[in-house]
This record gives sequence, structure tokens and C-alpha cells, in this order.
Amino acid sequence: MDEESKERDIYYMGRALTEARRAFSVGEIPVGAVVVDGAGEIIAAAGNEKERLSDPTAHAELTAIRMAAARSAEGWRLSGMTLYVTKEPCVMCAGAIVNARISRVVYGCSDIKGGAAGSLFTLLTDERLNHRAEVTKGVLERECAGLLKEFFVELRRGCRAV
Repeated sequence: MDEESKERDIYYMGRALTEARRAFSVGEIPVGAVVVDGAGEIIAAAGNEKERLSDPTAHAELTAIRMAAARSAEGWRLSGMTLYVTKEPCVMCAGAIVNARISRVVYGCSDIKGGAAGSLFTLLTDERLNHRAEVTKGVLERECAGLLKEFFVELRRGCRAV
């Protein structure tokens, strides 16, 4: 990957971290996501909203995908777009990524207990599926993991309710 691509990934992951911090500030697990079109425009940005909405599907990725599909000229087909997310997508989110035809997924930290982009499962690159996404992992990994760790430390200390 060239230096310009790395810098672009860092920039957009920073924007996803902004969404994760916003989720953290309202008591949500701090995961953020942005969808970027082929021209480099952010067309959707979201953080986790499971607690606020009492909705187990309100993951940052799914919310961003829904927003992007609503704004896309192609509707639900998000071909040519990149999803930046601070934590490796779970099985549910990976399924939505495949179904939305997202071309590339860039994530910050891995999820060894539930990640579906390489840690536990490899749904995004499974050749048996009709669509696969290019995956880049570890962008701003320390910052993404650190935010999650901080959240769960506070939760265990009783400083935060979820």
C-alpha cells in the first residue's frame, strides 16, 4: 500500500474514531463507522446505538450501511465504497457488508471473540459467497483498542452503565 493510501485510511479511521467517541460519551460501546464513496466523500457516519434504541442490530456498521444505502444513487448496492470501522465487524455486520456489496473494509482493532473479518471467521473474503470485500486491518489499532479498553474499565468500576 502506498503512503497516500495509508494516510487516507488514517484520516477516515480518525473520523470513525470520532463517531466511537461520541458513542462512548452517551454510554454506548465505543465503535464508530463511516462509509466513503469512490470520490472520497463520507456519505454516512454512525456509532453504536444499541442501548439508546434497545436494538441489538444497532451496530455502528449497520447504521452507517443503512444511511449510505439511503443516500446512494445505486440504492442498497454500495459497490466501490469503503467502510471504515474502529472494531472488526461481527458476523451480523459482515453479512450486511457482503449483502450491500461494499468493496473494501478497513478496521482498527481485531475482535478475537467475535470478529468475522479474519479473527474468528473470514466471511468477508469467503470465496463461497457471491461477493467478497478487500480487508485492511490494524489502522489506528492502538487508539481503537484503547477506547474500547477505557470504556470497559469504567464499566467494571461502576462508572458507566450499559
